[in-house]
Amino acid sequence: MSVMDKKYDVQVKTKDKAARIPKEVISKAKMGLSGKMIAAMKKEIVDCPLVKEEVPFLYCFTCPSYIRRVKGVVHCAAIKGPYGSMGAEATA
Repeated sequence: MSVMDKKYDVQVKTKDKAARIPKEVISKAKMGLSGKMIAAMKKEIVDCPLVKEEVPFLYCFTCPSYIRRVKGVVHCAAIKGPYGSMGAEATA
């Protein structure tokens, strides 16, 4: 297993309304998170440095570039974007 180096520190922001997240992304997140935590994370967004737009945090959490989240800051390795084959239209 290789160690990823962080390239970006991305601040996590909170929204009033929860974002719509596809079931595939939620099922990936459920492997390590509780339902209550997922519900809270649906209201969080990050400015993704790879796609140059705001994305829901759960996309970031399931992204191959995600390293860790510490005190509201996500460490990103900038290897591959959060959408993979889904494309940027997944946030619409």
